[in-house]
Amino acid sequence: QVQLVESGGGLVQPGGSLTLSCAASGTIFGIDAMAWYRQALGKERELVAIIESDSSTDYLDSVKGRFTISRDNVKNTVYLQMNSLKPEDTAVYLCNAIVAPYTDMRYWPYWGQGTQVTVSA
Repeated sequence: QVQLVESGGGLVQPGGSLTLSCAASGTIFGIDAMAWYRQALGKERELVAIIESDSSTDYLDSVKGRFTISRDNVKNTVYLQMNSLKPEDTAVYLCNAIVAPYTDMRYWPYWGQGTQVTVSA
């Protein structure tokens, strides 16, 4: 059984910073892409940042230059460093990873439970 557990959300003032973490646990054969999505109240879920197995990255236009995604393949963990936060960044942030468990060695998408990020004065 593979689980993704996020941490690091919270309340921050505009212009502040937060770092989110997402650790994959279980009997893991391999992890391909890892990503962060977000969903604001009343809005559709959107891809914020993605990091491939070769560490190439891509970002939502509105967060380019402010957010940085990274991964630690030893710890099976993905991070999202968020700087210069704006009120419009307020959302539930969800971790996603494409993981192959040892049970079948095929890659499947897994989701974390989500962590709330609120940017407000």
